[in-house]
Amino acid sequence: MCIKTYLPALIVLATYQQALPQDFGQRRAEMVSLQLEPRGINHAPTLEAMRKVERHRFVPPACQQDAYRDMPLPIGYGQTISQPFMVAMMTQLLQPAPDDRILEIGTGSGYQAAILAEMAGEVYTMEIVPQLGAKAKQLLSELGYKNVTVIVGDGYNGWAEKAPYDAIIVTAAPEEVPPPLIAQLKEGGKIIVPVGAQTEEQTLVLIEKRNGELVKTALIPVRFVPFTRSKDMP
Repeated sequence: MCIKTYLPALIVLATYQQALPQDFGQRRAEMVSLQLEPRGINHAPTLEAMRKVERHRFVPPACQQDAYRDMPLPIGYGQTISQPFMVAMMTQLLQPAPDDRILEIGTGSGYQAAILAEMAGEVYTMEIVPQLGAKAKQLLSELGYKNVTVIVGDGYNGWAEKAPYDAIIVTAAPEEVPPPLIAQLKEGGKIIVPVGAQTEEQTLVLIEKRNGELVKTALIPVRFVPFTRSKDMP
């Protein structure tokens, strides 16, 4: 089991060695067939990306045995990697295309960015915790994702340098959708974002920009880590 107080190094190493690469591959296949497809994930490119991307590479060693369970996992600095179903659902709602430019707010360990990069032309992902941003950048580079750019900064302001975006995905919960993100969305584009205070029920919201107007659809109750601003950093 993955625990927040990680195991001694020798035990972690032994646990890691017991999980053979083919075992992880089988677990990914079962994750898709048992957790995702029965719950309505049917977008073929999303399913293929979920089968391919090695989620165990994006979690701490002590959590690798739990990497393909349908649960969020701690990645340090008070942040988590979202459960596989939530990653797949948010991706399916965006349905990235090969020529899409996508902005992600909340890189975390880089897993969602890797899933998006399997489908989209360009992925720009912002992380406010420098240590997480650096680790994600290194890992994504090692895995060969040349179409992902990691930016360390306050995601509230988005990344105007590469706007407008075909889609924007937010993986932390603001109390309200940041106006700069709306401004950086292309006509016909989509934003998927969890909205709500930590003391209240959060809602996953899909926002579409149609003829200059915003069409908002409330989807399901969710629980995400809070949207952190620069002023909140130690």
